Amino acid sequence: MPLNRTFQALADPTRRALLAQLASAEEMSVSDLARPFAMSLPAVMKHLDVLAEADLVTRTKAGRTVLCRLNAAPMEEAVNWLTHYQIFWTRRLDRLQAFLEEETCPPSPSPSHLQPAPVASSPRRNPASPSGDGSTPRPPGSTPRGRTRRS
Repeated sequence: MPLNRTFQALADPTRRALLAQLASAEEMSVSDLARPFAMSLPAVMKHLDVLAEADLVTRTKAGRTVLCRLNAAPMEEAVNWLTHYQIFWTRRLDRLQAFLEEETCPPSPSPSHLQPAPVASSPRRNPASPSGDGSTPRPPGSTPRGRTRRS
């Protein structure tokens, strides 16, 4: 599968560096490509073989010199594949962000909640009340929580 070969070729940092060199020049000889690397010429040739099998590099021979040229077309399929998943993950992360913002930022209170609570005052005489006295205040709901463990 071409996409697998492209990713396998791009997986190695030496091969990516070779492609970067080729991107800066129209074509380069194998010996010029190998010069910056601390490895043997046959080792560089093996990397170039992998790149050629993935169709990322084309080689031509001019006398005794082998010239290499970048062929970036196979990377387009890799970019399309990656873009599909970038869109997928961007949508998922956007939904996660919206969810987290909703959870951490509760909705603002409605205007009816902004009105101050009525202040309790002393009981008043209500003429409509049969007893004529004010109602007795309620006792507090509960006491503060004490120690929960017994020592």
